[in-house]
Amino acid sequence: MSNYMYVSLQDDDKILVFAMDSGTGRLTSIAEVPAAGGPSSSAISLDKKTLYVGHRTSNEISSYRIDPNTGELTQINKVSLEASPTYLAPDRKGRFLLSSYYQGAHVAVHSIADDGSVSDTPVQWLETATAAHAIQTDRSNKFAFVPHIARLNDSVMLPPGDALGPNAIFQFKFDENNGTLTPNSPLKVEPKEFLGPRHLCFHPSLDVVYFTDEQGCSVTGYRLDSSAGTLSAFQTISTLPDGYSGRNTCSQIQISPTGKFLYAPNRGHNSIAGFTVDASSGYLTGIGQIPTESVPSAFSLDPEGKFLFAAGSESGRIAAYQVNTDTGGLTPLETYAAGKRPMGVLIANLVG
Repeated sequence: MSNYMYVSLQDDDKILVFAMDSGTGRLTSIAEVPAAGGPSSSAISLDKKTLYVGHRTSNEISSYRIDPNTGELTQINKVSLEASPTYLAPDRKGRFLLSSYYQGAHVAVHSIADDGSVSDTPVQWLETATAAHAIQTDRSNKFAFVPHIARLNDSVMLPPGDALGPNAIFQFKFDENNGTLTPNSPLKVEPKEFLGPRHLCFHPSLDVVYFTDEQGCSVTGYRLDSSAGTLSAFQTISTLPDGYSGRNTCSQIQISPTGKFLYAPNRGHNSIAGFTVDASSGYLTGIGQIPTESVPSAFSLDPEGKFLFAAGSESGRIAAYQVNTDTGGLTPLETYAAGKRPMGVLIANLVG
């Protein structure tokens, strides 16, 4: 089994392929794949045979076949969209690819063919609201959630009526047989504070979902009612150190495979915030922040949770860290040159 990393360089129109040493975390460059149209968000099929990449400037999604022996990519197809894709995720059965559209104020579902390619025409093109930033189905594959941030202007909060994003999580029922989304009741979970939910991750065993809050510079944990498919917040915890007052926003979020640790990057403070996760309650406890590359918009743990890689969208570099599997602490390793505006980082175990 081999580990490979895929990095989307939005302003270089290419995808980098690295081999990752599972013992040391060291990266070795394998290939540079041309990818016109501003490659950004990425996702991998459940069988690890296909990589999906959203193109932000050309409004497209590409499907790439992954060589299991080398990690290299061969394009299968590319489909045109009505807006710029912001986030991609397969459903839990691997039959559909879900996507969200920040400026497009929509979400979409495409079917996935036997060869891994996505359908030219979406199964569904559904309007939500401006600033739809992510979409995922839960572990049961019966429900889907779409966070919408709350926009700021020059670090000054706009009046609620003028905000460009609704500061809400949309809740949907998902039909895994035909790939359709229908509004749940209630449709929205709206935080009382100006948090701006952005990205999400599911606890591997608890009915708990964590969201990064882009404007709130925090992580909020929600209980998931597994019958109704609805969320209720139980904790919001800052990603910043006490006393920090500079400009900052949060980006992505990821929980370790064991469910013991959770990480969320700070853009502005330029750090990775770490948390321990209580095994029974899901409550988070901060373990501090570690400096990282300038404007870490994308990052990823490796599939075993032993290493973390953060890409600086401003610096154009990737910083590698070793994860202390007892404490969750991060130890800096090496820094790698990447290119202009790395906006997607994805690591996969492939069986050659």
